[in-house]
Amino acid sequence: MISRYDDRIVVINNNERYKEIISNRGLNYVRQFNSPTLRFPTQEEIATLTVLGHTWSIGDRFYKLAEKHYGETRLWWVIAWFNNAPTESHVELGQVVYIPTPLDRTLALLDV
Repeated sequence: MISRYDDRIVVINNNERYKEIISNRGLNYVRQFNSPTLRFPTQEEIATLTVLGHTWSIGDRFYKLAEKHYGETRLWWVIAWFNNAPTESHVELGQVVYIPTPLDRTLALLDV
């Protein structure tokens, strides 16, 4: 199953700004994932998907919706990305959250 960390570029952060923090931890540098830039699909591309609506209620979590619709909790970020809601705190009770399907087509639009 595809993780958001698959095929990510790892960079070495030895930026002067973090020199004291890195030194205090006894390190020479910190390795971190380079932040990807995910594009949002066009309206024409969205029209090729089946988009399911889910009304957000108490106890809902992106990972639970990912498990239900994709069979994999690690794909919570796909639903979060599609709804432009980085975390559950960005969703209000009663708001409709959209789940793009099929998963393979959705991921292809993300180039992942």
